[in-house]
Amino acid sequence: MTGKRGGLELAARKLVLCVLLGSVLFTVWGCEGMSPRPRPPAPVAPATSDPSEAQLLAQLQVKFENPQAHYQLARVYHKAQNWNKAEWYYSNALLFDPANKGAQAGQVKLFIDRGETAKAEQFANGYIVQAVPSVRETLRLGWEFKQLGLDEYALRCFRQALDADPSSFEANKQLGFYYYEKNDTAKAKQYLLRSFELNPRQPEVAGALGKLGVVVELPPVPAEQVPAKPK
Repeated sequence: MTGKRGGLELAARKLVLCVLLGSVLFTVWGCEGMSPRPRPPAPVAPATSDPSEAQLLAQLQVKFENPQAHYQLARVYHKAQNWNKAEWYYSNALLFDPANKGAQAGQVKLFIDRGETAKAEQFANGYIVQAVPSVRETLRLGWEFKQLGLDEYALRCFRQALDADPSSFEANKQLGFYYYEKNDTAKAKQYLLRSFELNPRQPEVAGALGKLGVVVELPPVPAEQVPAKPK
């Protein structure tokens, strides 16, 4: 009798757990207006040789809706070429923070690395168009693309930002440094000089122009900003 009762209690607990889990998933999907997400890959035991992975997994145990932890875990698995887990964590990062430019660029790079170039193009186009209303967000996305070696998409973002606001010193600077790294001296000078004209308080731009043979002078530092001499 005792064994039978224990079996019933165990079955009841499993049923309650399933109901609770279903309620949570329904709430997340319903609030986001999304179709049910595929089941996540099997959890991975924290690697003893990778404390950062263990730390991130521990963070998700405390707060699962932590977009940065999902994003960083996606990068860990992406680097390890664990495509399924990387995609799942990138997707979660964007579920909890749709404007996460690092996760957007990382997701596109994942598709490319996995050989899904058409899908990468589709998602990249969507993210670039999504950033159109904000020059700042467009530049952020371009910078993230550039960090991952996705130069074609980075250049599209920088040009889009400059088209939206030709007087943006930051857009001119990003384009200037893009061409500077490509050894396109003429275009690098053009955009970096324009950026410096718009905002002369940019030592890094002045330094790059100097290396390109263009001598510019930084404006003097206001007296109130000069550090006081130690007594």
